[in-house]
Amino acid sequence: MNTTAAGGTMNKSTLPGFGVEIKEVQYESFLDWLVAFRSIDEAWAAQPTFLLSEYAYYVIAVLTLCHGKLGGGGIMPWWGSQHLTLSYAFYLGGRWPYMWLGSLIHGLVIENISMNIPDIENYWQSQTTIVFLGRKMPLHIMLIYPVMEYPAHYCVAHLRLPRYAQALMAGLLEVLIDLPYDIMCVRFLHWTWHDTDPNIFDRHYWVPWNSYYFHLSFGVSFYFFLQLWRRVLTGDDSHGHHGGVGRELLCALLAGICGMPGGVLQFLPLYHPLHDIFGVHSENTLLMIAALYTLMVWSADRRAEDGSRPRLGQRNRPYLVMFCLLLHYAVYWSMAVFFYPEDEISIGLHEKVGPCDVYQDVHTAFGMVQSENTSAPPITTRATSTSGVCRAAGYRLTGARWYTICGVPFANRAEYVSMITAITVFALGVFYQCLFRSGPQVQPARQQKMKRF
Repeated sequence: MNTTAAGGTMNKSTLPGFGVEIKEVQYESFLDWLVAFRSIDEAWAAQPTFLLSEYAYYVIAVLTLCHGKLGGGGIMPWWGSQHLTLSYAFYLGGRWPYMWLGSLIHGLVIENISMNIPDIENYWQSQTTIVFLGRKMPLHIMLIYPVMEYPAHYCVAHLRLPRYAQALMAGLLEVLIDLPYDIMCVRFLHWTWHDTDPNIFDRHYWVPWNSYYFHLSFGVSFYFFLQLWRRVLTGDDSHGHHGGVGRELLCALLAGICGMPGGVLQFLPLYHPLHDIFGVHSENTLLMIAALYTLMVWSADRRAEDGSRPRLGQRNRPYLVMFCLLLHYAVYWSMAVFFYPEDEISIGLHEKVGPCDVYQDVHTAFGMVQSENTSAPPITTRATSTSGVCRAAGYRLTGARWYTICGVPFANRAEYVSMITAITVFALGVFYQCLFRSGPQVQPARQQKMKRF
């Protein structure tokens, strides 16, 4: 199979593992199961956009962590520090490093549970340069949560909203960050979704509407529990307070654990009754909850506290956070404009292939039972709008969990370019207002002596 990749023309069928069919992946040792590595050259040849996305997230994760180390808004510019070492990140800078850590824990809890409960295991990641836990969890997927949630929390701190609206705004901003990521990554085979799971069957550019609902509700939940545990354990949930290393670590841990159940609860009053009982499309339930949260935030902002608006002569300089956001949007806008999904080859774990007339039960939160196919159809022309199976001589898919899929061309590139451009312009406008046209930068407390607990 000859394709023209971003790096030039090559025969992709020569890639290691191309056309290999594996029903059950066998591991040589616990270490082999725990972590696997892939060369950068091989990753670039197979999926150049995935490599760009992966390393962009490494860069943003480190920058946001360094930003937290320097104290969130801090008066010292990030390039002026002589101590940009991660070893100090959790001991300096007020509460921001602990927020970053809590978000990382939040992501680890969600991803590990999602991978090990059959009813909610409905997506499979492509292979990156560093992947953990049986080839299922790329390293950068762990970092997606702080990469998306840290800028959202920092913007909320600028807005000085009433307490009840802060978590809602954090969730809404996370969705704005997620939108281009979800749309472009699934289009370029960075992961694949279950074809028939009823909870993710309704799609927007082949992204389940419930993926956006997930980011909204889980982002709201993590912020809510982080602030709640800060009030309970330290007596103060302000961003500039510091309750001591032990208490702040405990707050981060508890928020990371509680974020998932809190997110699930937000599906109960709206999504599950309307979708499961009355068959309402998931697009409707997402728009309903997003509109409700937006209205509540806007209403709260109409009577926000003093200091929520820029003062005469005020100059905010949140350049590092804004750079991270610009890098994020630039990666996915560039994918829509310059790259070709047909040049992407995903070799790895995917939905099990088998008979398309075999079903299994999916239990809903209300005790109802729905059904989904146990496997994807094993036909040679199997394809959706985003992927197709790459066939090699003697290659049979039946029962396979590890196999090769290929991207398919844009049906209308202009539609993707216009959509991602519109999202980018709107989102950056929102973040500009939050960071530069709201209250003054947060100045976390500087303690002469850190508390032990």
